[in-house]
Amino acid sequence: MKRPGEMKRELAENDSTPLYAGVKQVILDRIQSGEWPPKYRVPSENELVVELGVSKMTANRALRELANEGELVRIQGVGSFVAERKGYSALFEVRNIAEEIAERGHVHEASVVVLAQETASPEVADALELAIGAAVFHSLIVHSENGVPVQIEDRFVHPEAAPEYLAQDFSTLTPNAYLTAAAPLSGSEHVVEAAMPQAWECKLLTIMKTEPCLTIRRRTWSAKQVVSTARLVYPGHRYRLEARSGKMFEE
Repeated sequence: MKRPGEMKRELAENDSTPLYAGVKQVILDRIQSGEWPPKYRVPSENELVVELGVSKMTANRALRELANEGELVRIQGVGSFVAERKGYSALFEVRNIAEEIAERGHVHEASVVVLAQETASPEVADALELAIGAAVFHSLIVHSENGVPVQIEDRFVHPEAAPEYLAQDFSTLTPNAYLTAAAPLSGSEHVVEAAMPQAWECKLLTIMKTEPCLTIRRRTWSAKQVVSTARLVYPGHRYRLEARSGKMFEE
């Protein structure tokens, strides 16, 4: 923790910016350096007033904006706390979740709940362009990041596209990695929605039934054949979905 007066000196060194922005930056520096880890209680408005010599309005705006930006969690009557970092997934890319987690320096684990041949329901048959009741491959897998469940992958696969699907060990190899090799991707379709979890999903994700979830329904093609249809469920407070397009730099 910074000794008394050090935060004030940092604010003074950045006096070309508005006071509230300077207060935000001082707090962000502590968070980004790791000095204030997730769930750490940051100084209150009154403490910031004393330490930095700013008004209560300035301190309030800095804390409020940091909360709106997802850096802090404010609990009325208790205080402001450093928010836990959320994992993220590329929204319109068909990426391997194991690779995404590894890129963050974290450990991926997969628990296979279901891996079997089943008959296609009307909904699955329509998605895979098969007859109702046709044979399909079904996998239900829970992906975890550092031991915490972050995604349910409920996938149905067209048997002709990946005939050896059921022979794979999806505790060590993700369906994404296998299907990319077995049936190279040529196209994809995504539908994103917010939904309340079903009871069995709460159990697999270890969340409360009141926890909102982010859901992606994804279909993939190889050439002109539908390869799979998947429903990916993410706990809302543990994950975020991202999409970027256009130029990300100045010429």
